[in-house]
Amino acid sequence: MKTFVWSDEYSVGIAEIDEQHKTLFVMIEKLHQAIMKHEGSAACKVILAELVDYARVHFALEQTLMRVGKYPEYEEHCRLHKELVEEVEALQQKIASGRAAISFELLQFLRTWLSKHILSEDMKYGAFFKHGQSSHGNTVNEWSARSRSAMEKHKKKSAWWKFW
Repeated sequence: MKTFVWSDEYSVGIAEIDEQHKTLFVMIEKLHQAIMKHEGSAACKVILAELVDYARVHFALEQTLMRVGKYPEYEEHCRLHKELVEEVEALQQKIASGRAAISFELLQFLRTWLSKHILSEDMKYGAFFKHGQSSHGNTVNEWSARSRSAMEKHKKKSAWWKFW
């Protein structure tokens, strides 16, 4: 049974970002299932590493959109992304050294962070671009077209995001 599932309440209104967020949900759920099925530490470490790699790329794409669209809270949003990556990297180091285990606490941290981040911070830039279409619409549309094209071109690969 899935416990962490995407719903439309998480939609920021930018198709490519929503698709990437859905992928993050799927990856966290995959980690949850691996823990539930006792697939072992090695399998969970691989899933967590993939999740972190994907999140880094997603953050970079999101930040590119904010930068080219002149989002006024760009710097703060980047700081939040950086903090999460640093926290998860520290956890990965603890896991690798045996000082911590991949657990439901880690899973809950990831779920909570992602859902809160989308519902508060990401919704802000979604609204900014949605309501500022006259001044930023072309930039967002151009970014979306390039992003969509790259995603489709590489989607057949299992780890298409590593292209970025």
